[in-house]
Amino acid sequence: MKDKVVLAYSGGLDTTAIIPWLKETYDYDVICCCINCGQGEELDGLDERAKLSGASKLYIEDICDEFSEDYIVPCVQAGAVYEHKYLLGTAMARPGIAKKLVEIARKEGAVAICHGATGKGNDQIRFELGIKALAPDIKVIAPWRQDNWKMDSREAEIEYCKAHGIDLPFGTDSSYSRDRNLWHISHEGLELEHAPDEGEYVTMTFEKGVPTSVNGKKMKVADIIRELNRLGGKHGIGIIDIVENRVVGMKSRGVYETPGGTILMEAHDQLEELCLDRATMEVKKEMGNKLAQVVYEGKWFTPLREAIQAFVESTQEYVTGEVKFKLYKGNIIKAGTTSPYSLYSESLASFTTGDLYDHHDADGFITL
Repeated sequence: MKDKVVLAYSGGLDTTAIIPWLKETYDYDVICCCINCGQGEELDGLDERAKLSGASKLYIEDICDEFSEDYIVPCVQAGAVYEHKYLLGTAMARPGIAKKLVEIARKEGAVAICHGATGKGNDQIRFELGIKALAPDIKVIAPWRQDNWKMDSREAEIEYCKAHGIDLPFGTDSSYSRDRNLWHISHEGLELEHAPDEGEYVTMTFEKGVPTSVNGKKMKVADIIRELNRLGGKHGIGIIDIVENRVVGMKSRGVYETPGGTILMEAHDQLEELCLDRATMEVKKEMGNKLAQVVYEGKWFTPLREAIQAFVESTQEYVTGEVKFKLYKGNIIKAGTTSPYSLYSESLASFTTGDLYDHHDADGFITL
């Protein structure tokens, strides 16, 4: 009986070419595992493609709810944004994928897990740190870093597949995979010139920092993100073009489209403005930046991430209320926020003299 390897399979050209390569190089029985984080139609036809490429089995594991509740929500609550702009769409998904790959490997009795990430990017680090944290005994295979991986271009991969009897509809001009999930997507409606001239009002509610409804309709977190993606995409919300610092040291350009995520982060921030005191907000901002770095670098399964998340969760006890805003041509415009735990008092904050505040008290404060 052959040893088994679990391959993180997307159905793209890279991971399709890896199937016959694993069989040829290691004589493994290849178990493909595609983790559904909200890729949508990109999952269509994967079972047939994997089997045609030589895989003995394909798992398609839906983790959209887990992704939303266990990974996205903690990052939203923390305000975790990498280098001021990147909302961690890819980075947040990787620990959940690594966890599921380990589960399938244990179930199948596999001796190895293989991924198709290149030696230049962040994902090799994220996948492997996750796998090593959860299953240090399982071997990790990264073909792009191995000397016996001879395919150095898309054309070479296509030729390799054809030579092994795999004639799939990959073209050198269209075979690049788009890293899409529930949080960040390629959305045709995101071009501002196509956004409607009429704005649209949206109301959201939160309970202890967790989104609970959109426009009066209660939904689970994954469905809230889907609805916000629809609304945000329609109005051109959430496209950024940045040069980011990769973990491996180089800079890379990234274009990210995160309509629902941008709205959700902004709505949560607006509610926190009312509910958190200044000292807590100051420290929480530092913790949010630190969490962004931890997640970006693939260090989800660490004591530091757990400690930061515990602090952030303690700050969310009173982040409950309703946020209203207007979406208009790429903008999210405030239209009113209310909370039973609001710390804002209009009468106290105004410059009108009243019984609640004696201006003379400022003398002592300044002197001290």
